[in-house]
Amino acid sequence: MDIQFYGANCLVVTTKQARIVVDDNLTELGKKTITRPGDVIIFTGAHSDPAVEPKIVINQPGEYEISGVMIQGIAARGHLEEEGKKGITMYKISSDDLRILVVGHVYPELTDSQLEAIGTVEVMSIPVGGNGYTLDGVGALKLIKKVEPKLVIPTHYATKGLNFPMPQRDLDDALQSLAMEPKETSTKLKLKASDVGEGTQLAILEEV
Repeated sequence: MDIQFYGANCLVVTTKQARIVVDDNLTELGKKTITRPGDVIIFTGAHSDPAVEPKIVINQPGEYEISGVMIQGIAARGHLEEEGKKGITMYKISSDDLRILVVGHVYPELTDSQLEAIGTVEVMSIPVGGNGYTLDGVGALKLIKKVEPKLVIPTHYATKGLNFPMPQRDLDDALQSLAMEPKETSTKLKLKASDVGEGTQLAILEEV
C-alpha cells in the first residue's frame, strides 16, 4: 500500500487493485484536481462534483467493498458543528492487511461507539492546521491518544499554492503541540503490515 499527500486533507491511497482519492477539493483551494477516471473517491465532508468519471463516490456513512478494499464510513460531529450534529464522515480503509483511519475536520471528541467502530488501525491521517477551522496539534494529539494508531500522518497545514478559507498554521508549529519526532519524511509512504512497529510514530508526507 502506498500513500501520497497532495495538500489540505487530500491523500491518495494506492493498493494492488485500486486508487483511492480522499478529499480532493483542491480546485476550490487554487490547485488542479488529482482525480483520474476510474478512481475510488472518498469525501469526509462537503464537496464539489468530481471533474472526471470515478468508479464510485463515497460521501456518507456505511460499509463498502470496492476492488478488494473495505471502506467503513463512520458518522461524526464536524469541528465547527453544534453538539448533537454529525455532518462529516470518518473512514476506515482496510486493504493489504493494513487499516487507515481518515478523520477529516472532526470535532476532537469521539464517543465510545465511534471508537469501537474504529477499532484497531495502523495508520491515521489527521488535520493539524487549527486557527478555529480544523484540529490543531493539541486537538489532534487528544484523538491520537484515543485511537492509538501505529503511524500518524498530519494533514491540512499551511502549504504553498493553497488558499484556505482560514489561514492554517505551519507544520512546525503543530509538531510542537504533538510532541512527536517524525519517524521519516518522504513524498510517498510505502507500507506493508510487517513494517508497522510498536507504539505511535509520526510520518511526514511532503506535498506532491
